[in-house]
This record gives sequence, structure tokens and C-alpha cells, in this order.
Amino acid sequence: MKQNAVYLIGIGGIGMSALARYYKHSGLFVAGYDKTKSSLTQELENEGIFIHYEDDISMIPENCKNSKNTLVIYTPAVPKEHRELNYFLANNFNVVKRSKILGLIANDKHTLAIAGTHGKTTTSTLLAHILTVAADGCNAFLGGISKNYNSNLLLSSSQNLVAEADEFDRSFLQLFPNAAVITATDADHLDIYGNVDEMRKAFGEFASQIKPHGTLIIKKGIEIELPKKDIKIYTYSCNEPCDFYASDIKLCDDGCYCFDINLPNQKIRDCKLGVPGLINVENAVAATALTWTIGFDEQKLKNALAGFAGVKRRMDVQINTSNLTYIDDYAHHPEELRATITSIKNMFEGRKITAIFQPHLYSRTRDFADDFAKSLSLADELILLDIYPARELPIDGITSKIIFDKVQCNKKTLCTKDELMNIITENEFDVLITLGAGDIELFVEPITKILNEKSNV
Repeated sequence: MKQNAVYLIGIGGIGMSALARYYKHSGLFVAGYDKTKSSLTQELENEGIFIHYEDDISMIPENCKNSKNTLVIYTPAVPKEHRELNYFLANNFNVVKRSKILGLIANDKHTLAIAGTHGKTTTSTLLAHILTVAADGCNAFLGGISKNYNSNLLLSSSQNLVAEADEFDRSFLQLFPNAAVITATDADHLDIYGNVDEMRKAFGEFASQIKPHGTLIIKKGIEIELPKKDIKIYTYSCNEPCDFYASDIKLCDDGCYCFDINLPNQKIRDCKLGVPGLINVENAVAATALTWTIGFDEQKLKNALAGFAGVKRRMDVQINTSNLTYIDDYAHHPEELRATITSIKNMFEGRKITAIFQPHLYSRTRDFADDFAKSLSLADELILLDIYPARELPIDGITSKIIFDKVQCNKKTLCTKDELMNIITENEFDVLITLGAGDIELFVEPITKILNEKSNV
């Protein structure tokens, strides 16, 4: 059945918006719903995609109301009682989860997948950039906006496809890649898996889906049940000797790192990564390892690493002067917070680090309150916002205060979003970080504006 319209419920999500762009580029009529207007939905509208922001069946475009012509894609974050979703289900439309669609697209390509509870987005975006510059190009569905290409979708005539393999809702089990990286398996999404052992079983299942004669590259120290089928298995690390690792790592004056990359059969000397943070050196090793599975031009790979501009909201430097630095980051898991804050402390040794953190999900706050407090205590000062609920309803007794009471900082403040801008205006900062996966991103531009105005007084 030929379909000439695509309707996406939750179109503003980072993965959904990439699919919207993909189908728009394919010449189909594309429209969708999202609960919240954002800079990303505005960009989609500017590209000719119709979007509305009320769960209202009457607002679905007529082009999308013929069940024979319309593919409906939804994200698992959409609540089951959503009226538009139920309209499509009740009227026998072809209704498919986002992950299944990505799996179908990937089936016809040479797929390089990046899985892990953190590190996926930067690693996959860097890999896509390396393949574009140093290999045969690629198509890529990214979990963030590449600053090199100002998009979360890359398209080319290449057979290579870069895909983030998302463990949420077991989405990554729709992928059967030719090669894959697993970056981390720290406990997360326990609302889906119940416990960390079940989550790691799913990572083992994902690894077992790598195609015969394919390649698994797994971070050294990760313990999952490895597939017994005919695939090659390698380990990687930031700087611990193994199959792929960095050595002779040096911090440059601009906060970026120079290093060598050690591969099984060669050493790439004098690399420099265009974005700061030791955690990104590790991500660069992983991306280079996947590139190694298909071949590359060494000098062009070094050029790609040096020219990598990063990902919006991943160690995203907004201001960097001798007396004021402001960095925004998507970190929302305790291990991500630890890695980000530690990287920034290493970059700006001896300076005062102030972190603004918005917890994401009541269940994650409940499950990891102690770990959040431990990671946030690495900062000198903390400003802690209310929990961003995302897809969840409140849980009795679970508020940001259960983290706040455990944090050991020189100074800590608990505040609402409405109070945040006054705190920014009334205080001086040395190195400021905003952290979180919720709507804290809406504050990045106004915080940057206020800080610039204060520094110019």
C-alpha cells in the first residue's frame, strides 16, 4: 500500500523530528502534534511541516485523514489516553512506534549503531561527521542537533547509516546493525526494566542482534552477556590500554584535548578534538573505532576530529572569557552529571563551579537520589530546580528536596523556575553550568543574555 502522508504524534521529540525531516525530504506530506512549542518545532514549521499543539482530532489535516494513504508514527512517551492516537487506532490506520520505523529504514543500509545509557548522542554525531569528512559519507538519525550541520538528520547517497540505539522502551531491539558500540550500562529507565539486571539483559539482547560477521565495540569494564554468534568483539576506553584507546592526552589552552588514538593495527598521532571535555576524548575513541570497521583516510579523520563543533546542549559553551564561563549540558543521569562536572573542573582548575540542575522524572529522582546528590556535590555551588515530570504523574513524597538535603556543597539553593532569573541577576558567577533534560533549555538564551549584559556593565 503506497502512503503519501505521514502524521507524527510527539513530532517535537528529537528522534521524531528527524523522521519528520526524512519523510519531508522524501516528498511526502508531513504533519504532526506536540504538546509543547519549541525552537525545534518552529524549525520544522519553517521547513513546511504543519504542527499543532492541542490534542484535538479536528486539527488533524485533511491530507492525513485517509487511512489508506497515511502512516502514523508515535513516540512511547505519548499517554495511552491521547485522543488523536486513539482516533487513528480506532479507524484502522497504519500506526507504528518510532523505533520500528527507524528499524525498517536501517534494514536496507549498512548500519552503525551507538547504544548506551549515556554518550550516545555525542558519539553518533561525531561518527556521522567523521564519515561525512573522512569516509564515504552517511545517513544519520541523531539524538541531538549537530552544530556542524544544524540538524539531527543527515542524508547522502551512501549506504552507511548512523543510528542511536535507544534503550528506553527497549527501542533498540528494533535494530539489527552491522556494527555497534555500547558506551555505558549504568542503571537507568528502571520504570521500564524494573532493575539494572533486566536492563543489562536487554543490552545483551541488542548485542546479539548484530548481523553475522559484524562487529561489537564495547567500553572496557562493561559486563553484559556477550553474543556467542560469529561477530568480532573489541573493547575501547578513554585511556586504559585495550583494543582502542587514547594516549599522550594533553589539555590545550582552549580547554580542548590533544591525544593519540591507538587502534589494533595502527596509531593515529597528534589528534585534536574540536570540543572540550575528557569525556569527549572517550567518545572520539568510540567513534573512531566504528569508523575503523569500514575504513577511512587518516588525515581527513584528524581534520574531522579537529573540526567537530559538537552537539547543541552537550558541553555546549555559551560564554567563555577569562572571568566568566557558561556551559549548557543535557546531563540528567548521575553518571552523566559526574562526568560533565568533573570534565569542567579539569578544564577550569581552581575556578568556582556553580551548577543549575533540573531533575528529570519523578521515578529517576526516587531511584537515584543518593547518586544525584553525590555527583552534584562535586560542584562548589548548586541551584536546584523542581522536577521536570516529562511523561510522568507526581509520586507522593518525591520532590527535588530529597536530593537537596543530601547534597554537600559550599552553598546550595532550592528554587522554582519562576525564581531562577532573579537569582541569575542578583549573583556573580565564575563558571556556570546548566544541566538537565527537561525545559531548562528554555533558560539558556535568557541566562546568556543576562550574563553578557552584566559583564558589559
